[in-house]
Amino acid sequence: MKLPNFTRYPLIPVIIQDFKTLKVLMLGYMNVEAYNRTIEENYVYFYSRSRKSLWKKGEKSGHFQKVEKIFFDCDEDTLLIQVDQKGDATCHEGYVSCFYRLINNDNFEIVEPKVFDPKEVYKKRP
Repeated sequence: MKLPNFTRYPLIPVIIQDFKTLKVLMLGYMNVEAYNRTIEENYVYFYSRSRKSLWKKGEKSGHFQKVEKIFFDCDEDTLLIQVDQKGDATCHEGYVSCFYRLINNDNFEIVEPKVFDPKEVYKKRP
């Protein structure tokens, strides 16, 4: 079975898409460890480029992504994962998709409603 080429590309982009609606929810990155954990647990893991660490999508918000299908592209350097989005949204800003802003000339407009308040979801826990 062919798999993504992590030897050639140690960090690969991953497009997350809603399994039912086909709406693109987000873009993240995986290393081989994140990929293996995703395969083992059937929930999406990413590698954070800013924190330089592995993280499970939803570990803080409760908005997990259950894997339905995984595709990889012809160059073996990008994944498309179709998920069953658990919880209200994907975006940490409170929107269903991270792609909630539409560029219009030199401005942007918000094209989908906010479904949760990030201050409530991500408040510090004791």
